[in-house]
Amino acid sequence: MRVALAQINTTAGDVAGNTQRIRAVWQRAADERADLLVVPELAVVGYPPRDLLLRDGVIRAAEAATASLAEAFADGPAAVVGTVARNQDRVGPGIVNAAAFLRGGQVERVYAKQLLPTYDVFDEHRYFARGDEPVVVEIDGLRIGLLICEDMWVRDLVRGRHLYAADPPAALAAAGIDLAVGISASPYHGGKDDYRRALFAGEAKRMGVPLVSVQLVGGNDDVLFDGRSRVFGPDGEERTRLPAFEEDFRVVDVDAAGGPQAEPPAKLDAGEEMRCALVMGLRDYSAKTGMPKALLGLSGGVDSAVVACIAADALGPENVLGVSMPGPYTADMSREDAAALADGLGIELQEIPIADPFEGFLRTLEPAFEGTQPDVTEENLQARTRGTILMALSNKFGHLVLTTGNKSELAVGYCTLYGDMNGGLAVISDVWKTKIYELGRAYVARGVMPQRIVDRPPSAELAPDQKDTDSLPPYEVLDRILRPRIERGESMKAIIEASGEDAAVVERMLRLVERNEYKRRQMPPGLKITPTAFGVGWRMPIARPVDLSGEA
Repeated sequence: MRVALAQINTTAGDVAGNTQRIRAVWQRAADERADLLVVPELAVVGYPPRDLLLRDGVIRAAEAATASLAEAFADGPAAVVGTVARNQDRVGPGIVNAAAFLRGGQVERVYAKQLLPTYDVFDEHRYFARGDEPVVVEIDGLRIGLLICEDMWVRDLVRGRHLYAADPPAALAAAGIDLAVGISASPYHGGKDDYRRALFAGEAKRMGVPLVSVQLVGGNDDVLFDGRSRVFGPDGEERTRLPAFEEDFRVVDVDAAGGPQAEPPAKLDAGEEMRCALVMGLRDYSAKTGMPKALLGLSGGVDSAVVACIAADALGPENVLGVSMPGPYTADMSREDAAALADGLGIELQEIPIADPFEGFLRTLEPAFEGTQPDVTEENLQARTRGTILMALSNKFGHLVLTTGNKSELAVGYCTLYGDMNGGLAVISDVWKTKIYELGRAYVARGVMPQRIVDRPPSAELAPDQKDTDSLPPYEVLDRILRPRIERGESMKAIIEASGEDAAVVERMLRLVERNEYKRRQMPPGLKITPTAFGVGWRMPIARPVDLSGEA
């Protein structure tokens, strides 16, 4: 059987645009004499559609689009299309997450996803009714079983536990199939692909048939999808793999062994994979929000330098504006490095000093501040002056403001609300500071970032001779403390025992994490690249006691 794998980039809520993409890949499948086209999960409505699914107009548009695709596909290959469909039961949510089998001008069968995740970024029980039976279709005498994403994760453990009693792959195997087809929108994070590949390979082997897995690719808001669609043989061996972080289309001759072995794309190392994910995420956020140009503050530090490099890669240097905003404590080398970076990248650089507006704020506040001593308030006023300048430029020219705070800083609140947190997209909010340095060194090796940017001690430059280590432990120590807490929920006691770090330092940093939730709640959306990112997958209450005793 000739199966067309269409790894496409959809947009949430763009039913018309997504439908056009599906029509285009179906035509390619027809031209290449495929027997079956497969597109990703919820391709018609885009993923994740979130509360758009609560609007009946969106559901009706998706139904009409699915019917129109079936009619358009009457003379040519059949198709498995991710969409939504009405729940025929009178109990439960009104729709199902569906794989529609289109053939002969009609929606011949509809498979309803059985396993509905509610962890991390998922909230599918909010929208969908759960399917409860397998669906098998036939093409030229071959029996094909349908699966949707989480159905293939049945043997995964979430916090050490299996989540589901149902076993869709086992049900298909019991029904007797020759091929399994799984459509998926599996969100990306670093290291996930190796685990996902092993999991899906195990399902192919357990069912004893080839498995075609077609993955979504692209960025939608904070959630990224890495593609890497695959065909597995019944022995679990990978027979075909599509590339990461880009759309692709491939027609594969799938036989009982899964088809001929194809040379896979080169595997990305972890650092390059992270860079590609961030570039794709920014590129798609910019395109899908209709903001093709971006601006950011260029301080001469490594965080803003890395964001500028990612922006130039994603949008083209001609679409990126760097703004240098020297203040009373800005070192000459910071201005020099910002200029050298902009020159190396080929981006525009404007310099707008903050001295006058900052002094204006101080004069305005002088009566209210009478009798007090300068403290962090005056430091934050500098950051907020810079944030106001960036937002004014955005307002005037329509550029997307990119924030430059990394995950380590955001975790402990080493950032200024309404200052350096101002913006439309937090590009590196899920990148630990130690990983920022890895990205910086990679850009130094490419010849676009000055070496001094990654070598000099980090400083906010909001006070005389200020360094980050005045307030925080070295970042390699900080990340060792924070990662197990934020990504795995480990207790203070466990972190102290595992890391060997000073107990007082660990406690102080974890208290900062707890106390600064209110700041993170107000940050722009960020690009998720780790298992647990601040945002939709992190749902901590703000008003609560801070308890770090015992195992808390």
